[in-house]
Amino acid sequence: MNGWDALDASTRTFWRVTGRPVDLAGVHTWLDAPTSDRGRVEDAWLLEAGARAGGGLRLDDPAAGLLPDLAALDGPTFDVTRLDADVRDFYEHTAQWRMDAWSQWSAPFLPGGALITALFGRRLQQLALPVRPLEVSRGIDSTVVPVLDADGRQVWAGWVRRLRSTGDHLFSGAYRATTLPGHGRVVHVAFPLQGGNVQVFLTPSVRPDGALVLDSRRGPFGAPGAYVAVRSEPGAAPNHHAARVPIHERFVIYRDGDALRTDHHLWLRRALVVRLHYRMERLA
Repeated sequence: MNGWDALDASTRTFWRVTGRPVDLAGVHTWLDAPTSDRGRVEDAWLLEAGARAGGGLRLDDPAAGLLPDLAALDGPTFDVTRLDADVRDFYEHTAQWRMDAWSQWSAPFLPGGALITALFGRRLQQLALPVRPLEVSRGIDSTVVPVLDADGRQVWAGWVRRLRSTGDHLFSGAYRATTLPGHGRVVHVAFPLQGGNVQVFLTPSVRPDGALVLDSRRGPFGAPGAYVAVRSEPGAAPNHHAARVPIHERFVIYRDGDALRTDHHLWLRRALVVRLHYRMERLA
């Protein structure tokens, strides 16, 4: 085991110690999400996710979307008929849109963000938050790959985003609409890692101007928010552990002329860590 392997193994051990045992085949099925079988994540996890779902992948779909139908989120806080038509189209046909991005870190968190990105993000090609604005100055390339079950229904959408300038992976995540017990319909996002994942559950709502708001607030284990889940070492029991982490996110996706824009804020407890801004434009 080299130094990097030891670092990754110790990180998984930390989450096993600080997390709680979970039963992904029982009461905690809401935490059952794709993982990676190797350290350098990129997008190889998609093949395993397709095999596990039973239907494989639908490749080169020019109209693929993160969520096939946003009506799947309808509930007390969300009515798809109130949503701006282009915002809905972006989520249902994400592959038909291109993205540009900007980032601004709060000064106290910039050194820590740079360290985490250097130690983990770039090396693992996953969750590599841009720490220098010029990193994303040439834009972001994205690929959407539906993951299908045995009946051909989309159960996840893999969304892989890379820096256009270098081809490095920024984020490689699995997206779906699901029910979080006791909290209704949510957007569920999982970022596979070796032997586990980072997951975020976001509550949807619609602003009066038709903008989509996705929110993860503070709350107990089982509420919308961010989680880290890890498998136990082979032969150990219980099989999985998970911990809720004090990271909170808010996305606001809205129309701006002929384009869409997203304001993305990430907090650690009550402190604002980083702001990201995306501009999405429909491909010709």
